[in-house]
Amino acid sequence: MTHNTHTNNEFDGKVAIVTGAGSGIGLATARLLQERGASVVAVDRNEEVMALEGPDIAPLVADVAREDSAARTVALAIDGFGRLDILVNNAAILLNKAVVDMSLEEWNGVLAANTTGAFLFSREALRKMIPAASGAIVNVGSYACYQAFPTLAAYASSKGALAQLTRASALEAIEHGIRINAVGAGDVVTNLANDIKADGRKFLAEHGMGAPIGRAAEPREIAEIIAFLASDKASFIVGAVVMADGGMSVAIK
Repeated sequence: MTHNTHTNNEFDGKVAIVTGAGSGIGLATARLLQERGASVVAVDRNEEVMALEGPDIAPLVADVAREDSAARTVALAIDGFGRLDILVNNAAILLNKAVVDMSLEEWNGVLAANTTGAFLFSREALRKMIPAASGAIVNVGSYACYQAFPTLAAYASSKGALAQLTRASALEAIEHGIRINAVGAGDVVTNLANDIKADGRKFLAEHGMGAPIGRAAEPREIAEIIAFLASDKASFIVGAVVMADGGMSVAIK
């Protein structure tokens, strides 16, 4: 007997936007949502996202920190697929630098990509979701929503702000039938750390071994949590940051 048929087509007829979809968690999420019936607008600042183009995936090269990118992306969803049901704010960058050595441009760049981008895309999506009185937004946070490490002040600040954006916007949106939540991801084997480490994927895999679970996650594992939060199965979850970090956020070491 099989037990997975109830999830195979759970997003039939739904339209989703996924940012940072060129690799890692975003790519895994775009593919998972498509597998389960959704049409997807996949956004990334890197050209590699164009390789996803297909009947149910419309890729777009755009910088989420730019105000016009959100408008262009939502317009592509509406014009190409006729509606918008799900937004996954996943795009993020990492900076490894002490506060005393950080420039204002570097600080602003991290906040713009990791927090302001989520605000811009959420605002534009809500303008379409509110008249429809339905929708779900999932923000991809981190254990850095609550914890910090030396030289990661900008990243931790951006993820802490993202957690509060999630909570506050969830309270505004739920009266319109729209749920907003976040997933607090732990170390995931992605390209996130490639700009600060010679082998970013290896670094994240090794760092993840310090979590109580003893390993880093694969992108598909986080994509599954995102899909759950975007689905009707999570109908009573509002304004939550669901931690999927292998126990990192509850451990004291």
